[in-house]
Amino acid sequence: MQAVPPTIKRRHSWVVSWVVGLTLMGAVAVLFWFNPTQYHFYPVCQFHQLTGLNCPGCGMTRAAYALLHGEWQQALRDNALLVCGLIFLAVRGSWWGLRRWRGQPTPQFFPPKWLWLLLIVAIAFTIVRNLPYGAFLSP
Repeated sequence: MQAVPPTIKRRHSWVVSWVVGLTLMGAVAVLFWFNPTQYHFYPVCQFHQLTGLNCPGCGMTRAAYALLHGEWQQALRDNALLVCGLIFLAVRGSWWGLRRWRGQPTPQFFPPKWLWLLLIVAIAFTIVRNLPYGAFLSP
């Protein structure tokens, strides 16, 4: 006879949702009003500090700032991976939400096997942006 796993009670999930939502809105507000190139309280990339190379996240804060101000070209120059990832998430989220709204079965939003693809894309992006012919991908 197999033991039944315990159920997780979600009594305070709305509180967590509000706290996370308000924190995210506050972070976006700080990013909107304080340009990362002018204010130096934003975190510094330790990988870049140690190696001099750009990681897949280098330039993401500047790209997010540019996106918040409607500067798509600047955001692509700062970090194309972030911009493409956000476009993918918007398309995937729209597709998933539409299926759910229509009452159709919805698969997992982000299947685990896609994590391997994301890892491969991030590694390839890192390698290419650090090569001389991929310098256009560096912030």
